[in-house]
Amino acid sequence: MPGGGISATSDVGAIEAPVTFKTYLMCAFASFGGMFFGYDSGYINGVTGSSVFIQVIEGAGKTTLSGPHNSLIVSILSAGTFFGAIAAGDVADTIGRKWTVITGCAIYIVGVILQTATNGLGLLVAGRLIAGIGVGFESAIVILYMSEICPKKVRGALVAGYQFCITLGLLLAACVAYGTGKMTTDASYRIPIGLQFIFGFILGVGLLFLPDSPRFYVKRGRIEQARKALASVRDQPQDSEYVEAELAEIIANEEYERSLIPAGGWVNGWLNCFSGSVFKSNSNLRKTILGTSLQMMQQWTGINFIFYFSTPFLQSTGAIKNTFLISLIFTLVNVCSTPISFYTVEKFGRRPLLIWGALGMLICEFLVGIIGDTVGFNRTHTDATGTTIANNIPAVNAQIAFICIYIFFFASTWGPGAWIVIGEVFPLPIRARGVALSTASNWLWNCIIAVITPYMVNPGEGNLKSNVFFIWGALCTAAFVYAYFLVPETKGLSLEQVDKMMEETTPRTSAKWRPTTTFAQDMGMKEGGKLDMNVEDVERKGSIF
Repeated sequence: MPGGGISATSDVGAIEAPVTFKTYLMCAFASFGGMFFGYDSGYINGVTGSSVFIQVIEGAGKTTLSGPHNSLIVSILSAGTFFGAIAAGDVADTIGRKWTVITGCAIYIVGVILQTATNGLGLLVAGRLIAGIGVGFESAIVILYMSEICPKKVRGALVAGYQFCITLGLLLAACVAYGTGKMTTDASYRIPIGLQFIFGFILGVGLLFLPDSPRFYVKRGRIEQARKALASVRDQPQDSEYVEAELAEIIANEEYERSLIPAGGWVNGWLNCFSGSVFKSNSNLRKTILGTSLQMMQQWTGINFIFYFSTPFLQSTGAIKNTFLISLIFTLVNVCSTPISFYTVEKFGRRPLLIWGALGMLICEFLVGIIGDTVGFNRTHTDATGTTIANNIPAVNAQIAFICIYIFFFASTWGPGAWIVIGEVFPLPIRARGVALSTASNWLWNCIIAVITPYMVNPGEGNLKSNVFFIWGALCTAAFVYAYFLVPETKGLSLEQVDKMMEETTPRTSAKWRPTTTFAQDMGMKEGGKLDMNVEDVERKGSIF
């Protein structure tokens, strides 16, 4: 691109519509989709500890789920979500972002109905698989939708709302599991499962009243619809200078990117995600690796070990009497910490949060492992009644405290940060597929961790106890190095400016970049007023690829 470069003071393209209350509400509503993800992570942790549920799955008289059954029940939703996220990218480029999420809600509701009706392993697994496909549609495209409609000055904070809704889902699930945990009927698991229906219904119906992404319409060449959608999400008249300036930049960027990423059908559409050199920071391949590996690293932090398996893990140590209450405390820390990111992600940026967050997590996890291996969870004895008791209760309490601090670091940094960045780094021609691949990576690693963790910590298998935190600590160390060398700073830039920034900088110099020209200027368009171009020609050129 001509006219690029780094300037410490320039602020080209600063014209931007004011962020109204209506804008906040419209952009924030889609974040409600995070409830799907969070509630599932939380309710399954409680349900798998229910004595009634255990006997439904394992048979009368059984007191614990077997490792293979526990692994299958927890991980099968993640498997369905992986394939749902992959498919969602193409669907979103065909029928639109909002209709893809609505479709996902419908699929999700079918899966919930099957799970609620279950009386054994088979229907439960089938229902979780189908629900997983729906969650895949939702989790991939909600981030895409929010990133494309949010104003750049608050995009990070609003997308962080998705992670906040995940934590609210976890909290609600923990409360429901705590309230139903002592029930002696099948309501102990049917109530937690059935409540999921509400989330799918609210999000699906609510989105019917919101516009689709203006960037989707530009990609399809439907400029007038893009103008109407943009005017709606910016709460401005269609002929507003703010709307015209932003629309001009979106169109110009799409034209430029499409000149570099030629259309060529479904196969080439996917191959475009892997074009270019891994050594070039602005190549599609580099961006795809960044997005997918970022979500992999988020899962490697070990957070879902806490929210999927903390109940059976704490039970196995014999050190905690009320494991449901401890799980609830973990969830409260998660919920209360996440809103901090609404401020910090826009004040300090994405990159510092990921670097310092990984450092904080790795310190806490190594401390939990060290304490547990010396005087904590791993050191127990059996009393006269045959009950397993920790040798050093204060040491166990210290471990619980460091786990809470670890959750604080995750919830205020990597939790929202990974979702924010994947919604910002992809160019429009491959954005839907790129975000879908990144989200699929999250769910793939979510599934892998859900499968292997029971074998790592179950008393009859690996029985690592607190030593499992050495593994998570080592992986957080990798995340710290990764964030320092590979994650760029995208704060305060439009999605179109992010493309140019990644073309002209490296991750470690990206925070200093300022725009010196716009795509609209370079493509011969006006920055304000009507577009200096033939709209019919743009509409003819539009392509879903």
